[in-house]
Formats: sequence, structure tokens, C-alpha cells
Amino acid sequence: MAVQHTVVVAQPTMATSWPQNLKTNQWSSGICDCCDDMGICCHGFWSPWTLSCTTTSDFGECCCLPLLDCCGGGIIPPVALAMRTAMRERYNIQGTMFNDCCAAVFCTWCVWCQMARELKRHRNPVVLAAAPLLATVPYSSYPGQPLPPGQYP
Repeated sequence: MAVQHTVVVAQPTMATSWPQNLKTNQWSSGICDCCDDMGICCHGFWSPWTLSCTTTSDFGECCCLPLLDCCGGGIIPPVALAMRTAMRERYNIQGTMFNDCCAAVFCTWCVWCQMARELKRHRNPVVLAAAPLLATVPYSSYPGQPLPPGQYP
């Protein structure tokens, strides 16, 4: 009966794992930057409930969901808080649940305007395209080759 030996040729190393969901992005606009987009600002000022409903719908949730905030009767608007947290998670935006809660409680309509601006930015991404490079190539004619139109010797 033959004995098998296992030969180890490398030293064991410590396994390192990086968090899979690093939050590296920031909000595209601040919570008080309502005037960055005057359309959203006016919508939030004159009809905040419809802004919250359209923002929720654009995010992929039921458009009537924000109406539960007015029926809740509590201090914390649950839908504004949940939407802000969900948006932060979807777009890998830095922040904490505590910050979301404070923003939703003290600046509810500013939070809805900020979320509407963020959705607008993600729906209409900025695409940078380089202009085509046009190079002029000098024309050289060979004996017997006709000249291009407009060029005469």
C-alpha cells in the first residue's frame, strides 16, 4: 500500500474581501438646492403632493404611495423616508438612515424636490461625445489623373 504525501508549495494567505456595495456617489444636488431646477422647484412649491406622486411613479412605485404620509398622523413621513433610502441604495449614494430620517422630518418637501432632481439626472444622463476628427489630406495627382471638381492648375 502506497502512502500519498501532499506537498504544500505556498504559504497560506489571509483572505480579504471588499464590501460589494461601496457607497461612492453623492446626491447630484443638495437638499436646499431647490432652485437648481426651476420646473421642479415650482412644481414642489405649488403642488407638492403631485410632485411626490410623480416622483414615486417615476421611481417605479405606486403613484398614490406618498398620500399615506398625510394619513399617517405621525412625525416621521414614512413614504418620504422609505423613498429617500431606496433611492440612496439604488444609486449608491452615501448617507445613513439617520440622515434620511432627519431630512424627511425637517425638510420633507425639499427632500421630494431633491429626489425628483436625482431621478431626472439618472433618466437623462449626460453623454460626452467627442467631435469627429476631420483631417485634410493633400491631394496629389498623378500624370493622366483628372483633378477633383473645383481644382484647376
